[in-house]
Amino acid sequence: MPSSLSKKEERRWARLHLAIPVFVRSRDASDQDSLEFATALNISAGGALVAVRHSLPHSAVVSIEIPSAPTGPAPGLKNSSRVIRAKAVWVRHFDAYHLLGLKFAHPLRTDSADSGRSMRKASTPV
Repeated sequence: MPSSLSKKEERRWARLHLAIPVFVRSRDASDQDSLEFATALNISAGGALVAVRHSLPHSAVVSIEIPSAPTGPAPGLKNSSRVIRAKAVWVRHFDAYHLLGLKFAHPLRTDSADSGRSMRKASTPV
């Protein structure tokens, strides 16, 4: 990849700039489970930027869970990811919060080629 590309141009997936509430699960240095309510500030198929109140070390392994109402199977809808394993690839510390740059263990499915195809109404003559 040419070094003249900006970081934005080097990204494999577009970012969605949405504030999404998430639970962040991790283990501390004494191997105790930790659960924190946090906010994903942006998200892509490959990772997320998350603001947390408690500091986590660089390369911390976490799982993030997007709280949602339970849904049963529905025709035409695929299962969505609610719990996502990730690793902190960078950490920035501020007074009241910390920013985590997370890389997902497995990229999220995007299905951009056929998105919405099965949900569209069949065309009818007018």
